[in-house]
Amino acid sequence: MELNSNQIAAINPHRYPFALVDRITDYQPGEYAKGIKCVSVNEMQFMGHFPEHHVMPGVLIVEALAQTGCVAILSQEAFKGKLVFFAGINKCKFKGQVIPGDVVELECQLTRMRSKIGIGEATAKVNGKVVVTAELTFAIGDK
Repeated sequence: MELNSNQIAAINPHRYPFALVDRITDYQPGEYAKGIKCVSVNEMQFMGHFPEHHVMPGVLIVEALAQTGCVAILSQEAFKGKLVFFAGINKCKFKGQVIPGDVVELECQLTRMRSKIGIGEATAKVNGKVVVTAELTFAIGDK
């Protein structure tokens, strides 16, 4: 299944300037989600990171991965209308830079769900090359 930005907004409560997933290319509720982030020089972070050598901040790549995982969690009937918060970031490795013009392929595979806590293995790639890996812990809460 594929979701466009409007369909993602119906699931994930993040809005501009913090909506970081442009499209979900495939997902299975409660199992995984895959998406893309199209990086543009017009994004606000490039005004200061770094003005003469644009590099997407790693923390924003991790946030995009988390938002991808949110789709896998919040698309489940039991969690519709809820919020998902970071509860932890483990084993995070930055293996390459992301620059304007890149299309970042995002994937989060949920490996464990217990009550309102979930863990996902996340990977970001550019042109098939891994740029970030992380284990993300999610906490599901009410609005």
